[in-house]
Amino acid sequence: MRLVIQRVSSASVSVGGECVSSVGRGLLVLVGVEKDDTLQECQWLVNKCAGLRIFDDADGVMNKSVADVGGDVIAVSQFTLTASTRKGNRPSYIRAAGHELAVPMYETFCQELSKVLGKPVGRGVFGADMQVSLVNDGPVTIIIDSRIKE
Repeated sequence: MRLVIQRVSSASVSVGGECVSSVGRGLLVLVGVEKDDTLQECQWLVNKCAGLRIFDDADGVMNKSVADVGGDVIAVSQFTLTASTRKGNRPSYIRAAGHELAVPMYETFCQELSKVLGKPVGRGVFGADMQVSLVNDGPVTIIIDSRIKE
């Protein structure tokens, strides 16, 4: 699994012109699920995401997590995070998980993150044509791949 985590002042997801989820201060998390991903990798990413210290403390040092600051989270499924661009100019999505794995893994990620944070996690609509709006605060953008744990 791959995550792109953006610290935001605000973020929202719309489908067909209708807002389906929005948050103020917190995180927008793009979630890419690959064919061989496991529940263990999913849980590792949940804990990383919840504990990632990318919010400022009183001294202006990034030393607090989204949980520490009471921030909100929107998680959006995005299969294009699995793209391989090794050959040519057209990305290959051969590593992307099919719906039978990707949907439950995305749902598990959202549910487990919600448990860890003690509050609901906003969501996009899996497989829909979504419009994602955000104000990246910093900007702070972190990429985490469950296969790269060093």
